[in-house]
Amino acid sequence: MIEFYLRFAKVLFERYKGKVKYWLTFNEINMLTQDFGAVFCAGMLDPKDVCEQSRYQAMHHQLVASALAVSMAHEINPEFMLGCMLAYHNGYPYTCHPDDILYAQQFGQIHNSIAGDVHVRGYYPGFAARYFEEHGIQLEVLQEDKEILKKGTVDFFTISYYSSSCVSVTKDGEKTAGNGSDNLKNPYLKASDWGWQIDATGLRYVLNQIYDRYQIPIMIVENGLGAVDQLTEDGKIHDDYRIEYMRRHIEQMKEAIHDGVDLIGYTCWGCTDLVSASTGEFKKRYGLIYVNKNDDGTGDFSRIRKDSFYWYKKVIESCGEETESTAKQLSGVELCSECGCFYPVDDKILEYDNVLRDFLGRLTFTR
Repeated sequence: MIEFYLRFAKVLFERYKGKVKYWLTFNEINMLTQDFGAVFCAGMLDPKDVCEQSRYQAMHHQLVASALAVSMAHEINPEFMLGCMLAYHNGYPYTCHPDDILYAQQFGQIHNSIAGDVHVRGYYPGFAARYFEEHGIQLEVLQEDKEILKKGTVDFFTISYYSSSCVSVTKDGEKTAGNGSDNLKNPYLKASDWGWQIDATGLRYVLNQIYDRYQIPIMIVENGLGAVDQLTEDGKIHDDYRIEYMRRHIEQMKEAIHDGVDLIGYTCWGCTDLVSASTGEFKKRYGLIYVNKNDDGTGDFSRIRKDSFYWYKKVIESCGEETESTAKQLSGVELCSECGCFYPVDDKILEYDNVLRDFLGRLTFTR
């Protein structure tokens, strides 16, 4: 399977050698630390493969494949930038009890740092060995694998970030939904229509946590709000709640950059409505563009720009001035006439409140 993946990757690297600079090898690879990751991340349909042994072995094979792809890409074009992608699990301790503090730390280690460390550092962290031992996981790791992992480390780190949760060693507390992890309700946070807790400040916390650990550039490649959008009689979608969600998260990105985080890119999830992967329904809409299709099969797939589309368009056109009155005009960026994306020119450092650099150059929207 690794060979097939590498053949596929080689075709893409060579086909888009002069057009694409930034590449991600696997999407949300760390979801294999969760039961449902067996299907979502590895295509393992046999119920016996839901077990940790199968999932972590599959993740190891993907990590090896990723490292080989990184090395291949750098040989094809030394200018390529290769990144990893994690569904970042931000779990706060539910109480200040030391057991919950330790559990929250271990929660992050297992669900974020095992995959992250292998991608960035090229080897498994020490706590992984203990976790594997205590859970009866016996990974088949060849000496050749270790050498491949060490050689094929990534150039930058990317995440999907939607919400945060609370975790507790006792599991006691009111449960809520989230992006595939333990989720106890945080009484200080509001939630989406599907119970995902909205935590913009948590994004700043996560960005600092990642940068403190790895010291490489970071991109946010998924961030958005799944909500029930109502089509008005005049054919409009007034999604102020989505605008507010994105505005608050962008503000926290600025704060993280002021903290010293090297945040170089941001793309929202998503451009258009689609069937939600987490619930399998069209009703849970993420897009900036409304797609006229419903769970009962009605609808003609026509598209309508939501209020958030026009807002986000202004965010990009003004390089952020439309959302922040204190924003300063950015220089050193150009607008791509084909895709509508801003991108940095001549590697200039962008200024946004004197600290926001690079990431607005990666903001994208669909025309």
